[in-house]
Amino acid sequence: MTQTDFPHTFAGLMALVTLLRGADGCPWDREQSAQSMRRYVMEECYELMEAIDEGAPAAVAEELGDVAFHVAFQIRIWDDEGGFTESEVFGSVIEKLIRRHPHVFGGATARGADQVVTAWQSLKAAERGASSIMDGVPSGMPALAYSQALQGRAAGAGFDWEEPAAVAEKVVEEVVEMGAASDEGERERELGDMLFSIVNLARWLRVDAESALRGAAARFRRRYELMEAISRERGQEFASLSADEKEALWRQAKASLVTPDPPHRPE
Repeated sequence: MTQTDFPHTFAGLMALVTLLRGADGCPWDREQSAQSMRRYVMEECYELMEAIDEGAPAAVAEELGDVAFHVAFQIRIWDDEGGFTESEVFGSVIEKLIRRHPHVFGGATARGADQVVTAWQSLKAAERGASSIMDGVPSGMPALAYSQALQGRAAGAGFDWEEPAAVAEKVVEEVVEMGAASDEGERERELGDMLFSIVNLARWLRVDAESALRGAAARFRRRYELMEAISRERGQEFASLSADEKEALWRQAKASLVTPDPPHRPE
C-alpha cells in the first residue's frame, strides 16, 4: 500500500491505524493496549497545549494530528476488543453536544456565555445523577486547573464573592496568615490557601491560572537561558558571578525579551 491509499481525513487515519494493528502491520502497534498507550496520550496533549501557547499554526496542526492519531488508535483497540465502535464514540459526543445546547437545538434561551456554562454544568450533573455539583471534576487534573474548576462549579451554584476586590483582599489575608504560620504543617496549609485564593482571583479576572503560571515559567526559562548565553559569550561562568552581576544580567535578559504572551482565557 502507498500513501495515496490513505486520504487526509479521519477516515484515512482510521484506515492506516487498522493496517498498523493488523496481521501485516507493525508488531509494536499490535502489542499495545489502551493502558500502555495512556502516557503517550497525556504527553501528546501537553505537547498540543504547548504548541497552542506558542501560536505557531504548523506546530498546532502537527500536534493536533498526533492527538488525532491517539484517538484513532484508542478507538481501534477498543473496537478490536469488543468494547465500542467508532460510530458509538462520535454518536455519543454528537448527541451530548446537541443535548447540552438547548438554546441552539431547543426552545431555551441564553443571554451570554456565562449563562451557557451554568446551564451546561446543570445538564451535565442531571445526566450523571450527581449528588454534588463537584462530581465529575477529575481529581487527577493539575492542581491549579483542578482548583479553578472546583471554584467555577461553586460559582455556578451562586457560592462566590460579589466583586474581584474582595477576592484580592482575601489573597492579602492569606499571605498574612501564611507569614504568621508557626510550623511546617501550618505553613503548608496556609500556602495552599493562599494559592487557592490566587487561583480564585485569576478566575474572576477571566485568566486561566494554569496557563498563566506556565507562561510565567516559560518567561523565566527564556530569561535564564539568555543569561547563561550572555555569560558564555563573555567567557564567564554564570554560577560564579556575584549576586549584583546576576541581577544586572537578569535585567538585561528581561529587557531583551519584551514580547508579551498572548492572553489566556478560561474555557
